[in-house]
Amino acid sequence: MMLLAIEQGNTNTLFAVHDGAEWIAQWRTATEASRTADEYAVWLSQLLSMRGLAIAQLDGCIISSVVPQSIFNLRNLSRRYLSVEPLVIGDNVDLGMTARITKPSEAGADRLVNAIGAHLMYPGDLIVIDSGTATTFDVIAADGAFEGGVIAPGINLSLQALHEAAAMLPRIAIQKPDRVIGKDTVSNMQSGVFWGYVALIEGLVARIKAEWGKPMTVIGTGGVASLFEGATESIDRFDPDLTIRGLLEIWRRNTHSKDV
Repeated sequence: MMLLAIEQGNTNTLFAVHDGAEWIAQWRTATEASRTADEYAVWLSQLLSMRGLAIAQLDGCIISSVVPQSIFNLRNLSRRYLSVEPLVIGDNVDLGMTARITKPSEAGADRLVNAIGAHLMYPGDLIVIDSGTATTFDVIAADGAFEGGVIAPGINLSLQALHEAAAMLPRIAIQKPDRVIGKDTVSNMQSGVFWGYVALIEGLVARIKAEWGKPMTVIGTGGVASLFEGATESIDRFDPDLTIRGLLEIWRRNTHSKDV
């Protein structure tokens, strides 16, 4: 069994291949809602061939997307080029978990998948911090239930807003500055964004733990999570494979397959 897992965020889309024993390939592309199934197929075929694989070898597909207008094209990619009906989170998939929130249908697909991936690996009550277009803080109970959380603007979104709203502020790259007190415009901005987000993480983690009232393990994941590694003690573990681990488990739960 060769499974194609697709995890689509607002900024990037991850394609990963599992051969039944392990993840053997992962690629990222910029998320473009108008990209067609044929365009995805050309791009994916070229990358597969570089690993000695062919698209015809893929015989399973699971999709998680927070971009509704893209799901049609991703579904067609699976149908047309893999000749399989994909499992789509939020559509035809039983997650096998409870969402203890006011409106379970409003929970983002990526957050629920992360919750499953985290619960599989880490015992007890958890906070999952996913740093992407948005920075989300998800609370997962010891029994695996999704309990809700927090949504804040992502660090790249904040940088973009700062540049676009203030005519004199340049577009800068995100990096950890040597000092908190900047000596020029760029170092001022880098400090404000980087250490500001560290403070956001530390402050919200402390407040969530105080409200929860029980010990919690904090897991960092997402495209820019590695930026904060070593910068704060509020995050206990960094786990870049949280989402694809969750997708693999959902596939197994829905297909009852042990081949993947």
